[in-house]
Amino acid sequence: MATPEEMKQSMIANMPEKTGRSLDEWLVLAGQAPERKHGKIVAWLKGEHGLTHGYANLVAAASLDPERIAPQTASGEADLVEAQYAGKAALRPIHDRLMEIARTLGDDVELAPKKTYVSLRRSKQFAIVQPSTKTRLDLGLNLGAVPPEGRLEASGSFNSMVTHRVRLDSVDAVDDAVTGWLRAAYEAS
Repeated sequence: MATPEEMKQSMIANMPEKTGRSLDEWLVLAGQAPERKHGKIVAWLKGEHGLTHGYANLVAAASLDPERIAPQTASGEADLVEAQYAGKAALRPIHDRLMEIARTLGDDVELAPKKTYVSLRRSKQFAIVQPSTKTRLDLGLNLGAVPPEGRLEASGSFNSMVTHRVRLDSVDAVDDAVTGWLRAAYEAS
């Protein structure tokens, strides 16, 4: 018979196939739940997103206490970021510049590295930074009903956790407009 830890790891491994999203993706979504209480998050995930009780319980627990599900140390988070830029070293200065800007937005900004992107959070996620190709980094932003225009595109199929995307291929592309959009997303969160 499987141990509780083995069952939990099996659920995490099967989550993309069974629910359509990975645990990291569900955690981002759970961060947008209207209330930050376990039972409320479970009910919201079940009611709004159709998760079964077991998966909703797992996601709620992980969103409130990540150490219970997948302990990460600061070095583990750094390893996640390093892995994102393996073979994409030319994009790392763009990432670093965006992180520098994010840290100036407020003391409540949380940088939360995931397997394929870094989530920028306040009370909820307001942006993601993702090296999408070897030559392009995508900045995903939650800007609500702001109309897409020019470089500020609708997120489309890029990531359902954000409303807009800006494609960046150099540090110079991180200009005043990008800084303004990032600040607007932060202030809206």
